[in-house]
Amino acid sequence: MVTTDPSLVEPHARADAPWAERAPGRMALARDLVTLTKPRITAIVLATCAAGIAMAPAHMSWPRAVAALLGTSLIVASANALNMWWERDLDRLMVRTARRPLPAGRLAPEVALGFGLLLALVSLPLLLSVNLVTTLLGVLALVVYVAVYTPLKRHSTLALLVGAVPGAMPPLMGWTSATGAIAGGGVPGLTEAARLGGVWLFGLLFIWQVPHFIAISFFRAKDYAAAGLKVVPVERGERVAKWQILGYTLLLVATSLGLCGLSGGAYLISALGLGALFVGFGMYGLRPASGARWARSLFAFSIVYLIAILAILIVDRTPV
Repeated sequence: MVTTDPSLVEPHARADAPWAERAPGRMALARDLVTLTKPRITAIVLATCAAGIAMAPAHMSWPRAVAALLGTSLIVASANALNMWWERDLDRLMVRTARRPLPAGRLAPEVALGFGLLLALVSLPLLLSVNLVTTLLGVLALVVYVAVYTPLKRHSTLALLVGAVPGAMPPLMGWTSATGAIAGGGVPGLTEAARLGGVWLFGLLFIWQVPHFIAISFFRAKDYAAAGLKVVPVERGERVAKWQILGYTLLLVATSLGLCGLSGGAYLISALGLGALFVGFGMYGLRPASGARWARSLFAFSIVYLIAILAILIVDRTPV
């Protein structure tokens, strides 16, 4: 661990001190490394991957399920750490990210880079122990997020759609972990809805991310503008951002209905009800007076929506 100011080094964290005396420094290092993985995002990834496993029309042993969940979480954590390493210069310019380990000078860039690569290397044997399809999806998500999405954010608002691809991969990876294939997986007697369940889950997460992220960029527009990142509210204005939120929310409701073939009537009613609330939030935002407070509320509701709809989908799952 490094710091930008020698006065910030704790006196009990000397390299020649006993381990017990260096423990506070080591704990701080551990916390900073965990921060690089974006724990809250990784937790959502874990939940959506578990949803994919739960909805898949195939039995999966507990050891393989644990390997799939851990491998998926680690490769996503790797992508997050490498993203923070790449964007450390931009993070210094934004209020919400300036205190992260790299822009604050608590970690050396090479430490973050090495940690991110190590997480990727550790994840690969775990994913390979599940199956090749899941491994390839994980590698694709890592490459797209780090090598395409991260630099594209500086140049085009299309980065949002590109970044939604790796963001939607975990539930599909959960599905393929159980079935061994994106569609069907060699399981006999499946309906068309059951064969394409993983694709519908991917679509749900892909579209959900768009209004979710536009809402973030709406109430943090000054931060993104200061860093020169291309987001819809900054580049195309708040009105366009509001209409895009509404449009993608309507598309999200339609996509959620595609999963009805995997579940019962309770899911259908819930998908319509939750979808109506989401659309209502979007329509309310079209009012000229709607601003950052509305965007924060929509952002918060989007998380509730995702958790609720996946939970109901699993509880009301139809055996296939």
